[in-house]
Amino acid sequence: MKTLLWIQGLSCNGNTQSLLNAEAPTFYELFSKIKLLFHPSISYRQKLSTIIKKLEKGEEQLDFLVIEGAVSSDRKFHRTGRYTSADILKILAPKANYIIAVGNCASFGNIPALFEGSSDIYGVHFKFKEKKGFLPPDFKTKSGYPVINISGCPVHPAWFTQTVTALLEGREIKLDSFNRPKELFMYLTHDGCIRNEYFEWKVESEEFGHKEGCLFYNLGCRGPMTHAPCNKILWNRTSSKTRAGMPCLGCTEFDFPLRENYFETKKNMGIPEEVPLGVSKRTYITITGVAKTLKNERVSKKLEETD
Repeated sequence: MKTLLWIQGLSCNGNTQSLLNAEAPTFYELFSKIKLLFHPSISYRQKLSTIIKKLEKGEEQLDFLVIEGAVSSDRKFHRTGRYTSADILKILAPKANYIIAVGNCASFGNIPALFEGSSDIYGVHFKFKEKKGFLPPDFKTKSGYPVINISGCPVHPAWFTQTVTALLEGREIKLDSFNRPKELFMYLTHDGCIRNEYFEWKVESEEFGHKEGCLFYNLGCRGPMTHAPCNKILWNRTSSKTRAGMPCLGCTEFDFPLRENYFETKKNMGIPEEVPLGVSKRTYITITGVAKTLKNERVSKKLEETD
């Protein structure tokens, strides 16, 4: 049976909480196929120090090493009175068949990497958009993969379980330039958004929580610039931020914590400073101009009023 060890660095524990809500497979179904060596929030019989010693001696194999949270060698962030997340990575990274960074902190450093004096805080393989994480740029696991990043704050549990299941079944996982599985992150949050009709006709929402209107122009929605399948793999199989009238915050991207105002679209002379991926500003202006000169009766009404 394949094995998995989960460690936590600088983390809010959100990805663990997300994983516990996994469906198809559930948390328990997944770990009926994989031997869970240790998880800091779940394991109560195993000691991390004992597991690490067994792995060092080759008495136990390590197939999946999962890191949640940013990595640091600062002793005040130690684990079990002895190991920092950096210590554990130094020991176990060469022994793992796969290393998975779960969440934006582990993938890119995220908010912890913005702390004052954060020069010793990293993502596992990246720090923001640069491949200057804790492990060297050319690092590869025993399987030949680099660190696999599943970014998000937190990640959808299915993103993790689908990735692990694919690797268990021996399927190849293609990665994008940030080492994220393309099967998941080739989509934009914008894809599948039920507000796309409003986006196309440039009918903008002015307030949160309404069913009508696009959230991009006024309310800071990052859906057209964010790689994530949030509107294809729904949260709790029910909804997403944009479906609930909340703008996408872009939490799967390397620059997630770097913006100042998440609920406002920065503009210059009425033109958004950032336009949807794949579209030039000139094209965006032209399309917007055409859409505003025409009228779609459907999107000019409340949804409850349409036939």
